[in-house]
Amino acid sequence: MSDKAPSATIRNPVWATAQKECVGTALGSSRLWFTIGRGMVTEVFYPRIDIPQIRDLGFIIADDQGFWQELKVLPDYTIELVDPGIPFPTIHHRHDRFTFTLQVCADPGRDVLLLDFTLEGDASLRPYLLCAARLGEDAEQNQAWVGEWDGRPMLWAEQGPFGIALACRNPEGFSALTRCSVGEVGASDLWQDFNQHGRMSWNYQEAGPGEVALGAQLPRTGTLALGLGTTKETAATLAWSSLAEGFAAVSASYRHGWQSWHQIDEVPAALQAKLPIEAQILYSRSTNVLRVHEDRTFPGALVASLSVPWGESSDSRGGYHLVWSRDLVESAGALLAMGAHREARQILAYLISTQQGDGHWLQNQWLGGKPFWQGIQLDEAAFPVLLAAGLHAQDALAGIAVEDMVSRALRFIIREGPCTGQDRWEEDSGINTFTLAVAIAALVDGAEFLTGRARDCALMVADDWNARLEDWTFVTDTDLSRRFEVPGYYLRITPSDILQHDGAKQEWVLIKNRVQDPHLAAREQVATDFLQLVRYGLRSADDAPIAATVVVMDGLLKTETPSGPVWHRYNGDGYGEHLDGRPFDGAGRGRGWPLLVGERGHYAISAGEDALPYIETMTRMTGRGGLLPEQVWDSDPIPEKGLFPGKPSGSAMPLVWAHGEFIKLCHSYVLGHPVDRPAATWRRYQGKPAQPDFRVWRFRQQVARLRAGQLLRVLLVAPFVLRWGINGWQTIQETASEDWVFGHVAILPIQTLQPGETVQFTIRWQAGDQWQGEDFQLAID
Repeated sequence: MSDKAPSATIRNPVWATAQKECVGTALGSSRLWFTIGRGMVTEVFYPRIDIPQIRDLGFIIADDQGFWQELKVLPDYTIELVDPGIPFPTIHHRHDRFTFTLQVCADPGRDVLLLDFTLEGDASLRPYLLCAARLGEDAEQNQAWVGEWDGRPMLWAEQGPFGIALACRNPEGFSALTRCSVGEVGASDLWQDFNQHGRMSWNYQEAGPGEVALGAQLPRTGTLALGLGTTKETAATLAWSSLAEGFAAVSASYRHGWQSWHQIDEVPAALQAKLPIEAQILYSRSTNVLRVHEDRTFPGALVASLSVPWGESSDSRGGYHLVWSRDLVESAGALLAMGAHREARQILAYLISTQQGDGHWLQNQWLGGKPFWQGIQLDEAAFPVLLAAGLHAQDALAGIAVEDMVSRALRFIIREGPCTGQDRWEEDSGINTFTLAVAIAALVDGAEFLTGRARDCALMVADDWNARLEDWTFVTDTDLSRRFEVPGYYLRITPSDILQHDGAKQEWVLIKNRVQDPHLAAREQVATDFLQLVRYGLRSADDAPIAATVVVMDGLLKTETPSGPVWHRYNGDGYGEHLDGRPFDGAGRGRGWPLLVGERGHYAISAGEDALPYIETMTRMTGRGGLLPEQVWDSDPIPEKGLFPGKPSGSAMPLVWAHGEFIKLCHSYVLGHPVDRPAATWRRYQGKPAQPDFRVWRFRQQVARLRAGQLLRVLLVAPFVLRWGINGWQTIQETASEDWVFGHVAILPIQTLQPGETVQFTIRWQAGDQWQGEDFQLAID
């Protein structure tokens, strides 16, 4: 047999899993993160949290006589956390012939993952290691070797500046790797060996370049070390150093780091007094999830999840190992609620450093700021402003200079709004209530950092958009309103043409992620997004349009499950498994989101209702390891695919945003109002629509009618002169614009005109001598 492993032609089945049951990292100098899924280590990250260095590390139990069992396909396993505040899992895999017990922790002082294992039962059985490397950004260029380091057997893999080493010791401290082999995934790895021969028969000494896997026979009891470093030799030295110290000592240090952190950020006494024990456990675990998902190379950068949605069927490079400014600030809001000001400031500093030149943030990005997707989402330009305002409200900015960031962000919001290139679900453009609520709040709270005309401009636009919310996003007298016996409801999203004519609400809005689009008009689509209007203080919970839309939302989007009610994003959503349980593959059927249970709970608080049922529902929707998923299954059970109503689907788990929402819901429950409600926005509106004595006219937002007694404010991007008259160009005057920092404004003093009168005007840019060539007119009502 050649020492070189054959190259791959096919892939092994199920090399990854979307459902993480535990995520962990050491709170020390170590730069290593790990995830647990299906009772095994599914990914290890180093030195950055957005690029996994191994795809999975699992075990096969075999007797060398034809019997073999891969642990990750065994359904009968349990995960225990002795202390729910510490991500230190004990995993038990049970089979008729054996029990395999595994404990996992990261070394706080070294970039090493330790796995302590014991095999009990049939004496003829032995455990075998199977590890798939994924070093660097190109998994197809990894190389692997069987070798020795300082006289001890070692499994190695390397690509460029990244290396890993696997070593094992028995309880007496002796090296315990035996019968080692490396191969290429799908052709010559250990899984293929067992699949073809029923036993370990290969002993390849090197493999690659390609996607490589490392395998070896292990003792029945021992400790395995996965070292990571800039070379395979560095990784080997770290691995054996950790083994030499021993699992007991390393794990004690690991636990101590987490205990110390929780002593700093304890569960507040008020929460302990009001929350049931299950909710307290999830609260503590949620704080861990936030802490684990922060990078060490880029402090303040939290990825959305250490998972890839439906990872079993996806080869996505990014998955959710990316930074979204929206998810990041939603998580920072939870940290602010906890009083973790230092961590929240780190997030703000990271956001300031990654703001784009025109004031917006990328749709999502790698940790270092490199773009991944490049859509434009208006709420993602607004959320960092709210984080700065939240820290300022708690007197916790600690000298961070935010004025430049705020000014650039507000300039972008004013220039691009009220429309967004994508809603928060990254699907459609137009005017969306969630996005607009965040943008208006950013303008109002951001104005606290401004003075003079810049402040005036931000508040002018905020008031105008607030006053126009129902004009743009509310519809009446439809089939849905008659079905639910309400006057009307807020739309999921309204096409941008609504700024020009009301007929836009009847335009078709594409629903993505569907095999066949249902061709629903905007007026036929409803979402949960309008709840943000209440949460941020733009409308009250008992406001008639809000109350009516709650009826429609609950009727269309709520599903009852054994865990409690759960809400879908919008009617017709296709982002989720197919009806038969097949993974989402670009199309499917949308499922319920625990995150939206939290948002519905926040509305309940604003409405004076008890939010505890929503807290308890979220606690019941966690997975086997106590983590919150992106979505839960809400159809009939499909046991063979692990899909049960009210429990995690194959979507991302954990979703950091969902854990942040749970933390905030707990604090809001105690406070009696949303903990992340922007302070200045609440002071200005207190749940009531704005009633400005003016209307704003822009080229993209042309006002056709004005209420008697109102002024007209024309807002444009450059200096200009208005030539205007009334009632058919009578009494012609010219008014020059003024610089209001975020735009140039001309005010027409027409508040004395009576209903039935008209105003005509045209525009000349001050940089030129030509009039616009078009007359504009509006009527007084």
